[in-house]
Amino acid sequence: MTALQFDLLATDPDSHARRGTLTLNHGVVQTPIFMPVGTYGTVKGVMPRSLEEMGAQIILGNTFHLWMRPGLDVMGAFGGLHAFEQWNKPILTDSGGFQVWSLGAMRKISEEGVKFASPVNGDKLLLTPEVSMQIQTVLNSDIVMQFDECTPYETQGRITNEAEARRSMELSLRWARRCQAEFARLQNPNALFGIVQGGMFEHLREESLAALVEMDFPGYAVGGVSVGEPKEDMRRITAHTPHRLPAHKPRYLMGVGTPEDLVEGVAQGVDMFDCVMPTRNARNGTIFTRYGDLKLRNARHRNDPQPLDPSCTCHACAGTAGVSWADGGRGGFSRAYLHHLDRCGEMLGPMLTTIHNLHYYLNLMREIREALDAGRFGEFRRQFASDRARGV
Repeated sequence: MTALQFDLLATDPDSHARRGTLTLNHGVVQTPIFMPVGTYGTVKGVMPRSLEEMGAQIILGNTFHLWMRPGLDVMGAFGGLHAFEQWNKPILTDSGGFQVWSLGAMRKISEEGVKFASPVNGDKLLLTPEVSMQIQTVLNSDIVMQFDECTPYETQGRITNEAEARRSMELSLRWARRCQAEFARLQNPNALFGIVQGGMFEHLREESLAALVEMDFPGYAVGGVSVGEPKEDMRRITAHTPHRLPAHKPRYLMGVGTPEDLVEGVAQGVDMFDCVMPTRNARNGTIFTRYGDLKLRNARHRNDPQPLDPSCTCHACAGTAGVSWADGGRGGFSRAYLHHLDRCGEMLGPMLTTIHNLHYYLNLMREIREALDAGRFGEFRRQFASDRARGV
């Protein structure tokens, strides 16, 4: 068992951007990387084989939802999530902290953990740091996340104050120690990450970071962003925290975000990203392209023969030949056809747009890695901003 090995291959002299490899029990991940989200054991609408073809190296599962359904008896019978969903590459599982936070009034947080009513059948349940570690051990995920309290941006309709953010952060630190102890007791052969909290307060982030580094986790995440805060606050915390984490360990920015967020996150030293945005937006008709975002439901696409992105080589844009319009190809599906599928509610529509959006995100990360390898990340960053501002 490898558990985790992180090798730093290159750094950018003008930013905190870095290039590396992350070796886990189910394979090697090239970083920086975007991780598609497969909450219930599947990335919605996408076959595992298609994920591999578009360059996915690691995907997410969710502790909370897989605990609810299908349950640990089923997951245990399959030896974990890899065999259950037929994915042989690495998997990261969220601890369930964000999901119980999102239950709102349906949950009660205490030192022990979180009591809540199951959204599936109403059963009264208790999720603790120990239970989260036990579930993730059954799931056999390559990267296990500590159970934390996701510090909200707003509390009861007002912005969370410093005292509230401190209480939340300190609770997460106590839970982190309990997670470590239970993880060790279970002899889990994978890797456990700590999560930096502290809300929108830089000095709290530094306190959280220092305490977690002292616990010596194999990797670290920045949590508590993309929880309703203004974009400028998210960018402020992203600019402050990641590069302060240990340089010899992987850094993960949780739940972020837009293509611009990914590029700026890389510039601040982030190695790993996840977000539901490319898949959720695809199902709602918002398409990410090299030249900006496309609203597929707009009537102007009713007769448009172009693919979603003429420069893209995904199956939706370039067809089986994989040759983009920009390179002389004429395969793939038109905007008019995909607009029609969306209007009719045909399931092929969101399947194809999801493939495109994920391909775009994964290809963006591949281009970032190539730019870092070539020592031209700054040039890439400027060209990316120019292309996205151009508009479709």
